[in-house]
Order: sequence, then structure tokens, then C-alpha cells
Amino acid sequence: MAAANDRSSASLDRASMAAAGAASPPAGLVETAAAGDLLGRTLQSVRLTGALFFLVDASSPWCVDVPPAGSYADIILPGASHVMSYHVIVEGHGWASVPGIAPVPFGPGDVILFPQGDAYVMESAPGTPPEFDREGMLGFFRALAAGALPFVVTEGGGEAPPARVICGFLGCAARVFNPILSSLPRLLRLERAGADLADGSAGGSTGGRGDLLHRLIDLTLEEAQAGRAGGGSVHLRLAELLFIEVLRQYALSPDPKPPGWLAGLQDAPVARALAVLHDRPADAWTVGRLARAAGLSRSALASRFAERVGCPPMQYLAQWRMQMAATALADGGPSMAEIAHAVGYGSEAGFSRGFKRIVGVTPELWRQGAGR
Repeated sequence: MAAANDRSSASLDRASMAAAGAASPPAGLVETAAAGDLLGRTLQSVRLTGALFFLVDASSPWCVDVPPAGSYADIILPGASHVMSYHVIVEGHGWASVPGIAPVPFGPGDVILFPQGDAYVMESAPGTPPEFDREGMLGFFRALAAGALPFVVTEGGGEAPPARVICGFLGCAARVFNPILSSLPRLLRLERAGADLADGSAGGSTGGRGDLLHRLIDLTLEEAQAGRAGGGSVHLRLAELLFIEVLRQYALSPDPKPPGWLAGLQDAPVARALAVLHDRPADAWTVGRLARAAGLSRSALASRFAERVGCPPMQYLAQWRMQMAATALADGGPSMAEIAHAVGYGSEAGFSRGFKRIVGVTPELWRQGAGR
């Protein structure tokens, strides 16, 4: 049995699905680097893929009214289960909104994320008429995806003040269970007060030339001006890197977060529990055993985990196991038995029942592409 488990773990490693295997931090200690490492390992499992990436040079008044992501996902990234967008404000000010939420102001250095695929509006001032209607926006996406438009897109009414915005659209795995995506609000503004990206000067705690996000933005602007061969591929990789750095800054910031996986990283004992579940998902975990690893009593961990993460520890483990299994099944490498053992099941039959209960289809149908 040990040899079988070793083989199954190795198979999932080759499929980029096994956890890194790092030991959990000592009781009472969670390093920022450890939380970042857990974030990085989890990002690997949700498969970020760059779809569109471009720079907007806007003049006032300007407004873009973007329909729900489901209406253009197949245009920019065919087959993607989910598309999200983010916008880095290089220069200028404006407002961002999604239906049912009051408009949020933004300024230079800020990053606006729309992770849940909502329709959204970005505009120079509230109430500005959009440049395109729904069909016009879909035509714009088709032209971008076909390479018929330049990397730098101009729009607006031709008046001051100007705005420059880096726009990224990414695909990711939303099913079976994306703990990062489920932790993010419909509209997220990462405020980077004092970061003036237009002229290279910066102040405040999150700006500055040493800031990795600022340097990635510099590289993006340099690539936009250079027009070198292979620029399209570079732009898509930059889209992924920028999003990951934005997410990392948000995840590791002290700002209060709604219940979810990212909020769990801010609580030391809950972060330890998440780390060991991700490191050793096949172990025979109980709430009591997990509580000892986290340095809390059983009742304290159960209450604290549910409050921070939004579900009980064992429910989270079941969902995470099936996320790992679903990705390994889609990759087509390991056998069903290897996957079952690697995510903590003693038999294929038990794994198949558990998978269908959580995912809604059998592992065999999932491997064939059903439900994705």
C-alpha cells in the first residue's frame, strides 16, 4: 500500500497537482512567506491562463460598459470555465461599478478586479454614456482576440484629463472548487496610495521603485512601446504575473476580508490548518487531529475555521481533495486508483461516490470532459 501511495503521489506531482510537502510552521508562528507559498501552490491548481492584455489611452469623457464574462468568454478564451478581468490605473482617475454596488473611485496606482465575471462599468465620471453598446463591446473583443487591434487602444472624447489603464483578462478553473476565486468579492479595489505610475515617482508604503507590481508595470509599458517580436506572448505572461502579484498583495495585506480562503490566511491557527490540509490531503484527518496541528482545542478550531473560511474544516478538505482529483483527471495522466489514493480514498468505489456527490458527475465522465 505504501508503494502504491508513493506512485500515486509521484503521478500527481507530474500533473502539477501534489502539494509541495513543506512542514507546517511551529505552533504560534506563521511566516508571511509560508502564507505566500501556500497561495502560490494553490494558484498552480486553479490554472491561470492569459487571454487578453492591452493598454487603454483614454481622454475625457470616457466610459466602457462591459457585459457579463459569460457573453465573451468563448471569444477571448474558448473553452474557459471562467474569465475574470483586472485593470491597473497608470494615470488618471475614474469610477468602477458592478450592478447592485455603489461606484468605487480609483486613481493612479490603484488596481480594480472583477473576479466573479459580473458585468461592470469603468468611467471618467458617474453617468458618462458608454462608447460601445453590448454588441459593440463584443465586436471589440473579437477584434482584439483576432489581433486586428494594436496593443495600445485609444478611446474617449478627446478632452483632458487623460487616463491610462492596463487591462488584463484571464481564464481560470472555476470548477470543482476554486478557494481563491470563492474568497474574492465581486469588485475589489487594491488601493496603492501615492503610487504615481505615469512618471515613475512613488510614495507611500505600497508604491516605490522596489515594489514588484510597479516594476512589472514598467516592463509592460516598455514592451508596449518596443514592439519586439513575440510581444503578444510576453504580454499574456505579463498579464498572469501582474494578476498574481495583485492577488498576493491583497492576500497578505492586513485589510479585513470577507469569510473565505484568503481571510483564513490572516488567522495564524487557521492558516496552519489550511497549510497541513494542502500539504497532506490524503492523511486521515479529523477535526481533533487538525486542531492539534493548528495549536487550538477541537471546538476552538472548528468555530474559528468556519468563521474565517466560511465552511467547516472537513467540508473544506473534501472540496479541496476533489479539486485536486478533478484537475488530475482532466490532465489524463494518473490512473483512477492512483488519484483515489492520492486524495485519501482507500478504494476507487469510495472515491467515485465521493466525487459524484461533490462534483455532480462520475470521475469517468469528468475525465471525458463532461461538466467542464
